[in-house]
Amino acid sequence: MVTKRAHSDGSAGDADYSRIGPGYTDYRRPDPRIGAAILDALGTSMTVLNVGAGAGSYEPTDREVTAVEPSASMRAQRPIDRPAIDATADALPFADGSFDAAMATFSVHQWPDLASGLGELRRVARGPVVILTIDPDVDEHFWLSDYAPEVLETEAGRFPSLARVTDALGGTAEIRTVPVPHDCTDGFNQAFYGRPEVLLEPGARKANSAWSFVGDDIQDRFVRDLSADLASGAWDARYGALRTQSTFDGGLRLVIGRP
Repeated sequence: MVTKRAHSDGSAGDADYSRIGPGYTDYRRPDPRIGAAILDALGTSMTVLNVGAGAGSYEPTDREVTAVEPSASMRAQRPIDRPAIDATADALPFADGSFDAAMATFSVHQWPDLASGLGELRRVARGPVVILTIDPDVDEHFWLSDYAPEVLETEAGRFPSLARVTDALGGTAEIRTVPVPHDCTDGFNQAFYGRPEVLLEPGARKANSAWSFVGDDIQDRFVRDLSADLASGAWDARYGALRTQSTFDGGLRLVIGRP
């Protein structure tokens, strides 16, 4: 179990973004196809709260967005015209029903108290609560398990089950699969299903918080073994078809909770 605690930059989750946050946006750029899926889930909502907003990925630009982000290093990477409020999911400083909708992308696994955080989103949103997350039951079916199973084990232990998310939201819930495109610009681990060479770059791993929980020895082994298999053709012999596969089910899911 990964301990979730406060860090020097104010982040209250398990990952220390004062250490891994710098350079995050070099690899984690919002993908327009994933963004379109989020917009569709938000429907006609015009006032949107984004919790765990990070550097601003996937925030709608055609609506009024209020962002909440406890990490100072992540707030510093946001556009100057889109500041974020320093607060946490489990203690939102807004009145009941303040927004048409609320959203959280790739952040619920960081929250110290998932149920309280999702309850707060439900409290302040009159309409849908949209959560982009990873289904831990699907995440393990990925070539990375051959080279760094510890990373996927870490992810599986951090991402909550979809049942926990829907139970905490209450009301009715819809779960949508979001295919990961081959040229995905948002560099989470599964985005590189057909481009394994990119994960050899230290910056790509640093932009995925699960790597911060494994030691240098595991990262060194990963780089050594994957580099050798790419050079010998062993990776392509097993997984080469992924290089031309247009999309991949990497466990990416949209949970849409309605009152």
